[in-house]
Amino acid sequence: MLKDADFKPITMSDRDRFLVHYKSFPQVHSDNTFTNMICWNGYAHYRYALAEGCIILSSTVDEKTVYRVPIGPKNPEILAQVLALAAKSDKDAPLIILDPVNREWISELYPKLSLYPKRDYFDYVYRASDLAELPGKKYQTIRKQLNQFQRDCSPRVEPITDGNIQEIRDFLDLWCEWKDCDSDPMLVHEKEAVVFALSHFVELGLLGIAIRAEGKIGGMSIFEGLNQDTALVHFEKGIPDCKAIYRAVNVEAARILARDYVYINRESDLGVEGIREAKTRYHPDHMVAVYAAKKEDIEAVLS
Repeated sequence: MLKDADFKPITMSDRDRFLVHYKSFPQVHSDNTFTNMICWNGYAHYRYALAEGCIILSSTVDEKTVYRVPIGPKNPEILAQVLALAAKSDKDAPLIILDPVNREWISELYPKLSLYPKRDYFDYVYRASDLAELPGKKYQTIRKQLNQFQRDCSPRVEPITDGNIQEIRDFLDLWCEWKDCDSDPMLVHEKEAVVFALSHFVELGLLGIAIRAEGKIGGMSIFEGLNQDTALVHFEKGIPDCKAIYRAVNVEAARILARDYVYINRESDLGVEGIREAKTRYHPDHMVAVYAAKKEDIEAVLS
C-alpha cells in the first residue's frame, strides 16, 4: 500500500529518471515537468514516489498536500492508493488531473467522482508558426507595436550563455524592483525560480534568449522541449523602458522554437486578469485543462 513515507523530495539528481520516464509517458501540462518542479521547489515542495512502473507526484503549499494521477502504465490499483492518500490530506481539493487522457480514465473508473475545472491553471498552447510570423489581421496591432519597438529601441537578440547570465541576474533585480516584489510573496518565489533556472541552466538542458534594448538587457525568455511536438516557455520577463518589450521577447523566442516544434505552451495565467488578457490576445490554438477532485467526493467513492 502506498504511504506518504514512500515519497521523497525531488532533487537535481532525479533529472535523468524523469527524462527517461517522460520519453515513454510524454507530458502535456507544464506543471509536471522536471524543470518546473525543481525551480519552484522552494515554494511547492515537490515529492515523488515509485510504484509499479509509475511516478506519483505530490506538492505541498502551506502544509497542505495535493497528489497527482500516477504517470505510467494505467493501473487502477495504484490510482486507488493515490486516492486513498488524497483522502487523508488537509487540502479541500487534494487530487489534481493535468491531462485529458487521465481525466477520461478516472471518469471511467469512478463515474460518480465529480471533477472540477481549475481554469486559473489551464495552460495556453499556440501554433508556433502563429507566434513567430504573426499572420493576418488578428495580429495586426501586435505587428505595429513590434515595428515601433524596432524603430525606437534598436533591439539586439542574443542567446543566454555563461557570458551574460550575470547581467541577466542584474536585470532580474531591476525587474523585481519595477514589480515591487517585496509586496507580493509569489513574485519573490518567481524570481527565486528564475534564478535557480539560470544557476542550473546547462544542467537542466535549458535554452533562452535575452533582448538588448538601447544596449542594455530589457527582456529575456527561458524555454525547452515539453514533448515531441510542443515547446514550453517557462519564464518571460521584461522591463518596459521600451514599449512592446514583451511582444519582442515572445516573437523572438517563437522564431527559434518554430524551427523544431509545431506548438508552444506558454503556461497558465494563474487567474491574473492582465496575464489572461495578454495570453488571450495571442489566440491560443487550444488549452490544456486542469481538473481537481474534492476531498469529500473522493471519500464518498472510496467508502
